[in-house]
Amino acid sequence: MSDPFAHVAGLPGVSEAITSAREPVDRLLGHRILRRRSAEVSAESALRGARASASLEGASVPLEEVRAGVDDPLVQGALRVSASIGSLAGTWRVAPRQVLARLHALAASDSVDALDLGRPRSAVEARDPLRLGPPPSPASVAERLSSLADLLTSPTEAPALVVAAITHGELLALRPFGWADGIVARAAARLALIDRGFDPKSLAAPEVGHVELGPAYRDAIGAYLSGTPSGVTQWVRHCAEATALGARDALAVCEAFTRT
Repeated sequence: MSDPFAHVAGLPGVSEAITSAREPVDRLLGHRILRRRSAEVSAESALRGARASASLEGASVPLEEVRAGVDDPLVQGALRVSASIGSLAGTWRVAPRQVLARLHALAASDSVDALDLGRPRSAVEARDPLRLGPPPSPASVAERLSSLADLLTSPTEAPALVVAAITHGELLALRPFGWADGIVARAAARLALIDRGFDPKSLAAPEVGHVELGPAYRDAIGAYLSGTPSGVTQWVRHCAEATALGARDALAVCEAFTRT
């Protein structure tokens, strides 16, 4: 299969899901407040996305407590990752493995030995906040990470949202570092959306949508792990819906800014 991303894009129901997500993102990108306060909207999106990503990783903290400052390693790691996304976007397309290592170093610096930061795990154990079961072996992780990096640096006709969803799903499946893998996976998905022009300013926060959809996040990644066409479709459709919800949340932020 010369273009696996394009193959996924052609599965029944995927194109419709991508189109549905595109509409709220386009409305967000065209909001008038962005002409004056784009940086503020981006900062608020980064904060909300970090809080949601930490929640999905097992650290559920109210947004106002995150805003005020909270001493939780997962929350702090998610905040560091979220703040770095813009600076890493330029490197993502040419060196995704380098960026993944950097994301892990940012996410896990409070919790993992310095020698293990950014390095694929050598042990079979890994945190499992989504209760996915035993992770792949370290040898399998190395091989699949290389394959994913090759795909991400190869041409594809697939929409950005498909690339983001598959990147996200593969990293959740692999749990390549053993700690904060979900935070890394969700950041990688946002980088794919930035790099491929779907949301170039990273204004939408799909992580917020994943939280809003509740148990559907775990159900959808479980379906993806099955490897069946219907399971992969379910995951991509879920990611598209989460992205649309994240865009609507950012639109509400934009509206709030117009009143201040």
